[in-house]
Amino acid sequence: MDTRPAVPGDVPLVKTVTDAAYHHYIERIGVVPAPMKADHAADVAAGRVFVTGDPVRGVIVLVPRDDHLFLESIAVHPDAKGTGLGRVLLELAESRARELGLKEIRLYTNALMWENQNLYARYGYEMTERRVDGPYDRIHYRKPLA
Repeated sequence: MDTRPAVPGDVPLVKTVTDAAYHHYIERIGVVPAPMKADHAADVAAGRVFVTGDPVRGVIVLVPRDDHLFLESIAVHPDAKGTGLGRVLLELAESRARELGLKEIRLYTNALMWENQNLYARYGYEMTERRVDGPYDRIHYRKPLA
């Protein structure tokens, strides 16, 4: 499955996919997940968003930092669950980090999003800490790249 940088015309689909992927967590965690509140247009304009699918069914937001690539969010539309899009997007994050000369990817997920925790462990991410940030109880991960 091909991935590409998102363009301004993708913003409505980026929002649709993100909202569809995270909506079911609202009841579980008791707040709207942060990715649903993101300024998708600004993230697309900044070159942080990559998409896959036609129509878009997978979205990843990557933010380069001085010493690592921060994976801000990843979303796969529920209609595409189990098709490998999550793996494709995680592989894109690794490729992007290497392109930028960064040797680590960092991310966090809500402590009640146990599906994500299992996924990140399967793909070689290690937990570094658990921290409460405002209304969010987050588990932080890192993945060193060879």
